[in-house]
Amino acid sequence: MSLDVQIHGIDELNRKLKLLTSSKAAKRIARKAARQAMNIVRDAARANAKAIDDPETVEKIWKNIAVSGGKSRNPNDIVMRVGVRGGASFSNPVPPNLSGGDTRHWRFKEFPTANSMGVPFMRPAMSSNIQKVTDKFSQVFSVELDKELAK
Repeated sequence: MSLDVQIHGIDELNRKLKLLTSSKAAKRIARKAARQAMNIVRDAARANAKAIDDPETVEKIWKNIAVSGGKSRNPNDIVMRVGVRGGASFSNPVPPNLSGGDTRHWRFKEFPTANSMGVPFMRPAMSSNIQKVTDKFSQVFSVELDKELAK
């Protein structure tokens, strides 16, 4: 699988980042831009999940899809993920109290098993929107960086 993403203006970005005095400000700006960019993937995943949700049940996978910040061992990394709240583990006998209901079965929809065909809704949401996500990140990052430098 090949991935082709175009980013323009790296030289100008490096110049602006050198003018920035605080690394905390750079992380805050990057976190904000990453969250807004991943909202595109979240919205696409919700639309895909609405198409496969069973209307006869009260569980709605699309209501439990959310963007969340993640952790990394490197303190300079920003991690932003899109996932289904409640996870996919059935080891907890008490289902989580979520607005979309108990949707821990989402992984059986996303990934194929020996007994069922998978209907991916999360993976295509990311793979079909990579350029949009990159553009949104760079746009928000640039605007927020200019605001920070204007202070």
